[in-house]
Amino acid sequence: MKKIFGEHKTKKKQDASEQWISVSDLMTGLMVVFLFISIALMRHALIERDKIKSIAVAYQQNQVAIYDALLLEFSKELNAWNAQIDKDTLAFEFKSPDILFSKGSYELSESFQTMLRDFFPRYMAVLDKFKESIKEVRIEGHTSSQWGEMTSVDEAYFYNMELSQARTRSVLSYIQSLESLEGQKDWIRSHVAAVGLSSSKPIVDEEGKEDSDKSRRVTFRVITNADIQISKIIQE
Repeated sequence: MKKIFGEHKTKKKQDASEQWISVSDLMTGLMVVFLFISIALMRHALIERDKIKSIAVAYQQNQVAIYDALLLEFSKELNAWNAQIDKDTLAFEFKSPDILFSKGSYELSESFQTMLRDFFPRYMAVLDKFKESIKEVRIEGHTSSQWGEMTSVDEAYFYNMELSQARTRSVLSYIQSLESLEGQKDWIRSHVAAVGLSSSKPIVDEEGKEDSDKSRRVTFRVITNADIQISKIIQE
């Protein structure tokens, strides 16, 4: 009987050993599968990273190209118009509040109308080469934080919001009326927006004190569609 029981235990050990080998083989196989999955995912992530990187590089090159084209076209007029072009934001900024509008008014001055008749058709001609990469052109109106002595900070902000919005709408309405842009009105309607920013982005000096005159300005800012291209890659 002992021999029989002894043989039985040995057989059990052999079966258990064979089962362990089978489980080990299964685990090894699964690890290999997971390894291949990890490699595939890593490869996909690297491909996506390279795509996004290529868009970022193209975006930077496009930004520089637009800036250089605007600077080449308007370099002679910048001082006369008291204007500047920001290389990082592609904002073409008119900085003379007295030339743009009367204080507290949203009606364009004669001087500003004259500038716009010269500026905007040429501005559109420059952007025409880059239209496929342009998401939007924003006409941004900025004011100082001031309004009246008896006006609270919140009231002044919203009064200036109405004023800045009205001013940008006046600018947009005026450029839409220019006969020289008759063939581009559809593009202007779908890509040019009027945005009043009130005093949300004031110009301050080195001590952090607001410069009221410099804060009153109008900018034309180009926004490219790089973010849309990156979103498409992520969604895909």
